[in-house]
Amino acid sequence: MQQPDNNLIKTNFKYKVYAQEDRDILFALEYLKNGNQKDSALLFEELFLNTLNDEYLLESVKLKFALKEYENIVTLVESNKENLKANEDSILKIYILSLLQMNQYEKAEIEISKLLEKDESEANFELLGNIYIQRAEFVKAKELFERLYEEKKSANALISLANIMFYDTNEKQKATKLLQTYVTMNGCKNIVCSKLLKFYEEENNLDGVILVLKRTYYDFQESNETETRNKIYNLLMFYLEKKGINEEIAFLEESKANDKKLLSLYRDNNQYEKAYFLANKLYEKSLNIDYLAQIAILEFEMAKDKRKVLDSVIKKFNDVLTVLDNHVYQNYLGYILIDFDIDVKKGIMFVKKALEKAPNNLAYIDSLAWGQYKLKDCKNAYINMKKVVDTVGTEEEEIRIHWEKIKECSK
Repeated sequence: MQQPDNNLIKTNFKYKVYAQEDRDILFALEYLKNGNQKDSALLFEELFLNTLNDEYLLESVKLKFALKEYENIVTLVESNKENLKANEDSILKIYILSLLQMNQYEKAEIEISKLLEKDESEANFELLGNIYIQRAEFVKAKELFERLYEEKKSANALISLANIMFYDTNEKQKATKLLQTYVTMNGCKNIVCSKLLKFYEEENNLDGVILVLKRTYYDFQESNETETRNKIYNLLMFYLEKKGINEEIAFLEESKANDKKLLSLYRDNNQYEKAYFLANKLYEKSLNIDYLAQIAILEFEMAKDKRKVLDSVIKKFNDVLTVLDNHVYQNYLGYILIDFDIDVKKGIMFVKKALEKAPNNLAYIDSLAWGQYKLKDCKNAYINMKKVVDTVGTEEEEIRIHWEKIKECSK
């Protein structure tokens, strides 16, 4: 609210002169600033009664509505209807909402009908529709919002209509189709998509949820609303994960939304060739040394004859580990050096570095035991390998082979 100037006597509104007006305005605003809505509302009421400027009455009833003083609002407005001028419609809307809160539906309907005679705005029709809903007159409410949507084509009218159909008149499928049609025509940058998403969630329609989130993501993909786009992406990936890894991969391939995540999914899904191509692309683009390590792993995993790629793979890991102190890569290189009898002692050194950072990692303990076996340190190999076997058993072929050989060695 703008602070009025000193010349408040205007013929149009016939404001009364009130000597303490400026002072009381400052007090009312200070009360509001300090979170004292009640005293602020009372002071705005006093300002209205002393000046008949209904701008003050509007401020007062807004605050009283927030304080749920509905009866007080009704009494105040009804006793001053002849003094409502510039802000009459806004005040009457709060008055009508207060009547609704007091379950005085008939009175509220009479008042909104009077408003509609002067102003057939969408907001006024929505008020009438809400009266019908609160009186459980759902057919009347539906007919009103159908007519309003046909005339205005507004998202608010559509959502009101869809809500009645979905929750009150048992027309869930029709309500969903209405929203689907709107989204197809207008995209997903509005509240209609949020409502459609809620309907799909309530119906446990996973495909529908994913469809809406994909539409929304693509509509926001080029926008500057990064926070919104990220929230949509995270929610979409949550639901895609429920559908399976192939669904996640298909979306990320199409959208280019997160190549780092896509690389991880390729590896998890054993799509090594795609992962290798993408890792090289990411490395060339960013020169991030971590991607070089992943290229080395993929090169090794893809090779039919692993001995042919050993030199290339080992060189890449050595380059990586001069920069990174990463236990995953230390163990990986260490195990290769041990398993292929290239440099067992050096391999054990790398594995021990990895174990310093992750002392309970069973894969690393297995690598250490295998290295100790290669050096004929059968006693320690047995002690370490038994830790692995006691925890995870011998179902995995590599663990079973290691265990059998180490047991034989220690006899």
